Amino acid sequence: MDALLDLFGSPPAKSSHVTTSLSSNLPPEVEQGNIEYKLKLLNPSSSRFEHLVTQMKWRLREGRGEAIYEIGVADNGLLLGLSQNDLDSSLDTLIRMANKLGATVTVLQRKCVSSDPHQRFVVEALVRKVPDDQLFLDLRLAVLGNVDAGKSTLLGVLTQGELDNGRGKARLNLFRHLHEIQSGRTSSISHGILGFNSEGKVVNYAVCGSAEEICASCNKLITFIDLAGHEKYLKTTVFGLTAHRPDAVMLVISASNGVANTTKEHFSFAIALGMRTFVVITKVDMCQEHTTTKVVEQVQQLLSSYKKVSQPVKSDEDVLTAAQNFSDDKVVPIFMVSSLTGYNLEQLQSFLNSIPLRQFTAELEDKQLQQSPEFQVDEIYSVPDTGTVVGGILTCGIIREGDRVKVGPVEIDSKAVFIDTVVSSIHRNRAPCLVVKAGQTATLALKGVEKSYLRKGMVVLDRKHQCDKLANTCKEFEADMCIVCHDGACIKSGLQGTVYVAGTMQTAIIREIKGKESLGQGDNGHVVFKLVKQSEFLKVGSRVLFNKGRTKATGQVTKLRTT
Repeated sequence: MDALLDLFGSPPAKSSHVTTSLSSNLPPEVEQGNIEYKLKLLNPSSSRFEHLVTQMKWRLREGRGEAIYEIGVADNGLLLGLSQNDLDSSLDTLIRMANKLGATVTVLQRKCVSSDPHQRFVVEALVRKVPDDQLFLDLRLAVLGNVDAGKSTLLGVLTQGELDNGRGKARLNLFRHLHEIQSGRTSSISHGILGFNSEGKVVNYAVCGSAEEICASCNKLITFIDLAGHEKYLKTTVFGLTAHRPDAVMLVISASNGVANTTKEHFSFAIALGMRTFVVITKVDMCQEHTTTKVVEQVQQLLSSYKKVSQPVKSDEDVLTAAQNFSDDKVVPIFMVSSLTGYNLEQLQSFLNSIPLRQFTAELEDKQLQQSPEFQVDEIYSVPDTGTVVGGILTCGIIREGDRVKVGPVEIDSKAVFIDTVVSSIHRNRAPCLVVKAGQTATLALKGVEKSYLRKGMVVLDRKHQCDKLANTCKEFEADMCIVCHDGACIKSGLQGTVYVAGTMQTAIIREIKGKESLGQGDNGHVVFKLVKQSEFLKVGSRVLFNKGRTKATGQVTKLRTT
């Protein structure tokens, strides 16, 4: 891995990792996105240099702080290459451009594209800049898989920096309850963090003594959301996918057990929610090669059933290709690792460092920041000397310490109301901060609110917009739905199941399917849902997931029925 990731602290020409096996070209360059092709960057004039810096700033914004530069590549994707001297000069220019923006440059790969009559090279470089209002780039990764697949053990090894002892030592730090330690099975939603510094090196608890030190030492942070694998905790797992809004999914499969029914179910939820996914096959140290080959074939068969393309990762070059292709949700990388011996863990770490953040257009990000704040409550705590604290994600707007807000809806005398409160303090990744912005997770201390009044699925809103927000509180809503998976039974009026909308998880009844008696596999329909228990804060356009047994339907809210 040291040869794979070279920081440009020393002259770029000293990089020793040269690959000679590669395709003849890349796809043509596109204006959108965070990938930029440059044939050469040789001694640009001052005006040209400023233009290049502005262009880099745009690519970084498109990639939310990360950009990939392909040096020696024409705009049409042809790998023409540069001589060693021209390549060194172009890399020097790239570093000066990055320095102008306060960014860092890391060589991901150096390729020899021609040796006749002289060697010509292309270089792939990662440019990374943490936004001025953030300590690091943050990527949330949900971890799915069947019980005993080795999810918590793998996360323990990655976050603690120590290999497992074969008896589950590595996973103990992720468990939250005594019965989880005793059974070795996750039943709740737990979190772990793994950082990478500007050189692409791992920052975990083996390097730093606390989460605060990890956050202060890294410029990219992976937050793992460890979800339960046992079928009886399925609702908790799906809630973690919908409420915690991960950027991607890591599907963990045991080489000794293969693809189980729960594995298929978890993958179907990830597909239904449109989440990018990669597969990690664990416990390869326990199996013969023919066994692991069979498991890989099972995984490829599962992926092909959803029209996904598998990409087994076997080399350092495969890692970089997988990271680039990960933005295309049709490609699913497959890693094979061992938490006991450490086999291929460096490849997985390199992929996590290179994996692109979920991309949004600059216009969409600006629009989210300008909207009235909406904070989705996923966790509730009672902290001594602080009071009630809620954890979750800010879906839009900005919340500052001291803001006057409302939390709800709370049903009092059969009426949905919001409780006035004040944000007394804010924490992100266990460190205090003054501001949280759209897309960021945080915990908010709410002044004067009893914990007993609150529940998961509530929202914290700007107090000034109370009247507008109450219009979003309802028990009935309409949605355009599509059946993505079923067990042979059709969806009909009167059917009762679990509905997930953002941070809301509640039992719901299908009141009506407009114009149709039932819906089967692949059918689309306009469905009216009624929540069984209490009113919830919903929004038109929110993604809906309905689950009943093996039957799943996904869609969008189209209308709220308020009373």
